[in-house]
Amino acid sequence: MPKGAGKVIAQNKKAYHDYFIEDTYEAGIVLQGTEIKSIRAGRVNLKDSYAKVEKGELFLHNMHISPYEQGNRYNHDPLRTRKLLLHKKEIVKLLGITKEQGYSLVPLKIYLKNGYAKVLIGLAKGKKNYDKREDLKQKEAKRDIERAFRERQKM
Repeated sequence: MPKGAGKVIAQNKKAYHDYFIEDTYEAGIVLQGTEIKSIRAGRVNLKDSYAKVEKGELFLHNMHISPYEQGNRYNHDPLRTRKLLLHKKEIVKLLGITKEQGYSLVPLKIYLKNGYAKVLIGLAKGKKNYDKREDLKQKEAKRDIERAFRERQKM
């Protein structure tokens, strides 16, 4: 996570399982009305969300922000498409890379930084099933080693 980042609100753990994350970008997010209050309350879900470059701008699709309870008629649509704020050079670079085969933009986490909601976008390349199994094997082996090491220290 970038230096000076604040409280992490939500993480997309499945993204690390399904993709190889090659690069990350910190983006601001354009919110409406009561959305920031829902984010501060932790009522965000990044599962199945993705980012896409459209007409020279970056947009986040399928991110669910629950309606704020005290928001009455000023509440927002939970699944609306939200604009992300990045420098033009970064957007052009991402557009060129995502046109290549197998690359996509996946939100990894949403957090508060200096009072503003930020999204960490990952440049991701999809994993094959055998890659996922290999990762699980490595994780399990590492866990077994840690367990054995802890038991040995108790003796």
